[in-house]
Amino acid sequence: MQEKAPLYTVITGASKGLGKELAIACARRSKNLILISLPMEGLQELANELSTDYGIQTVALEVDLSSENGIENLCSKIEEHYAIDTLINNAGIGGTRPFEQSSESYLVNILRLNVQALVLMTHRLLPLLKKSPKAYILNISSMAAFGAMPFKTVYPASKAFVYSFSRGLQEELKDFNISVSVAHPGGMATCPENAQRMASHNILVRSAFMDPAEVAEKCISKMLRRDKVILPGLWNKIHRLFFLLCPESLRLSIFSRQIKKEMKIKPQTAGH
Repeated sequence: MQEKAPLYTVITGASKGLGKELAIACARRSKNLILISLPMEGLQELANELSTDYGIQTVALEVDLSSENGIENLCSKIEEHYAIDTLINNAGIGGTRPFEQSSESYLVNILRLNVQALVLMTHRLLPLLKKSPKAYILNISSMAAFGAMPFKTVYPASKAFVYSFSRGLQEELKDFNISVSVAHPGGMATCPENAQRMASHNILVRSAFMDPAEVAEKCISKMLRRDKVILPGLWNKIHRLFFLLCPESLRLSIFSRQIKKEMKIKPQTAGH
């Protein structure tokens, strides 16, 4: 009898921040991993470490997901060599700067990574996921998906797309073996620069900040429970109510004041 091929979990943006913690949370559950990130981010070292620590099979694939050719080559390699049961679309990028002062390359990069890469990866790998008896898609959105934000403009719009796309896809796939979840983490101190930027906000905003490891654990646990919308943490649920109940004009004014404080520290572009 032919030995059954091992199943893998695909994680994009896996070398650092939330992506790295998602990889660790999956490794703890004995899931084999295909880790994806940009080159020169220590991905192979992380893959080796997780393989040794948790006795799993790991694959490190370095690729620029903002490139259509990169996605094509990556998906072809996965289709040819691996069986998968989970896709975690975590790679993303955001930033804080006035829209008019944003370069076209800055704007296009956000859209390509947050929207195009997520859609194309899902479209290409969906047939592979359907072959598994039970499969999962986890798309990482953001609390920013629930409302517009000045000086971020494109980022929350891209994350609103992720939410809408995920909910629509789940309805399409509800009669199949695939569960589609979308997670909405708030701010995370994934590096010293992010921590400094977050410290500029008021106590209401800071209250939603969480440790990436805690967010990852909640996301994977709820994904495996087949939860459709994941708000990892009590304060994120409270902030969701704030988005729903606060008049938009007031909410935009509050965000504008807070984000202007953030920009005085240093314009940031942060991926997850």
